[in-house]
Amino acid sequence: MTSAATADPQAASNFPQMLRAAALAYGDAQAVTLQGEGPAEIVSFAGIERQSAELARGFLARGVGKGSRIGFIYGNGPGFAVVLAAIARIGAVAIPISTMIKANELVRVLRQSDVAGLIVQRRFLGSDYAERLCDALPELREGPALRSKRVPFLRWVVSAGEDLPAGIRDMSFLGGVAETVSEALLLEIEAEVHPADQMVEIYTSGSMALPKGVKHLHGAVMQCSRYIGRMTGRKPGDEVYASMPMFWVGGMGLFLLASWMAGAVTICTEKTLSNSRVAMGSVLAPEDLQLMALAKPYWGLGMSETFGPYSYGDELRAAGYPLCAPMDHIADGFEVRVADENDNPVGDGEIGEIQVRGYAVAPALHKLEREGYFTADGFYRTGDRGLVEGSRINFVGRGGDMIKAAGSNVSPAEVELEMQQLDGVHNAYVVGLPDAERGQLVVAAVIAREGAVLDFEKIQVQMKQRLSPFKVPRQYVQITREDVPMLHSNKVSRRLLEALLTEKLGRA
Repeated sequence: MTSAATADPQAASNFPQMLRAAALAYGDAQAVTLQGEGPAEIVSFAGIERQSAELARGFLARGVGKGSRIGFIYGNGPGFAVVLAAIARIGAVAIPISTMIKANELVRVLRQSDVAGLIVQRRFLGSDYAERLCDALPELREGPALRSKRVPFLRWVVSAGEDLPAGIRDMSFLGGVAETVSEALLLEIEAEVHPADQMVEIYTSGSMALPKGVKHLHGAVMQCSRYIGRMTGRKPGDEVYASMPMFWVGGMGLFLLASWMAGAVTICTEKTLSNSRVAMGSVLAPEDLQLMALAKPYWGLGMSETFGPYSYGDELRAAGYPLCAPMDHIADGFEVRVADENDNPVGDGEIGEIQVRGYAVAPALHKLEREGYFTADGFYRTGDRGLVEGSRINFVGRGGDMIKAAGSNVSPAEVELEMQQLDGVHNAYVVGLPDAERGQLVVAAVIAREGAVLDFEKIQVQMKQRLSPFKVPRQYVQITREDVPMLHSNKVSRRLLEALLTEKLGRA
């Protein structure tokens, strides 16, 4: 049986192999702990295996099998690890959903993802997810026979706690039937989980796009987790603080799975970046960089489609291109090129689109044709812009975010970076608003440092000293962190930010 083919978690080629090998190798050592105001929640490596086995047998008894699409909403902690393990070990597709998702976004993700079953943590950081589900799907208040036109494949929802809405079943729906499936049958089912089978689907969204489901296979997830563990030098007993949410690849790969495979303990706290106002995908302020606890290796670019970082640099920021670590080294299983509009590699000193292919790249996006995202020779189009500098690649910004002002291209990231260097500015978000004369008008939304008073006339003078005239914002608006419109993926919604600034500036 393939699930028992290795006793070494590092040698696992699929998730059930890794799960059982880690339970044997690390036993009752702490695997995941959640620290809060009360007693810590702790689960061991062996405990995850035992608890997920019972839940997995419940899934199987309810007809969940290989390829079944099961969604779950859990915050960082032992519960997330157990549910992920229960789904993945039987060959079903685990679809984690953001704890920050709002009701209208939730409907879109549930419909797009085709989930058949959904298991949710009842409460997390003051949010009642049973109530949020009912806000999204009022029919859940009526009864368990779920037949919704808006989420046509969803058949059951499970949660815990008292006073559940009529349409949400309690955990006995799964636990009460688990004993009807034997350990022997579970082992045989795990034996038919292969590296080429899909393990997870990560839902993300760009600043302008609807949610997209990024598929990842068992073999690729194991390779990426092994690589990250090796690069960070993790070993049994190490304490690794999860500063990113596990429902994204950053938290799942960098903190949970890489630590799990290596025998390190993943420490979760109720005050993490999963609930902060740090906007992923934008230029981070120095304070936010410190919050990310960056240390060598200096990870460069990464994305959901590559299950985390696919490059790292020898320095944190390259002179002249300080948006992220330069791409000095490429991770195992990846090939990277910078290409022109015809997908031909650009020369030294030239800028093009960064494209990536390899074993660990997502094989597809759910419901989307490959031709829309992959080149004819199999490279994924990242949309990122890179400048070739000898053997190094410098990230210079997102292609889709570029502003066309008076016939010239303006990178919002470059302008944001310069603004962050100014006294009193904590962060800035730069967008282009439609303008009859210039095509687009460069506008900046600015967050002040605590206690600072912003003088935009002075800032304008300083920006003219730092940037070419066409890159300097023509108008500024002061906002707070709470004003920044965020997607459920914790990225800034450029579309909503544009609408906010249009309103504040009175531009029809």
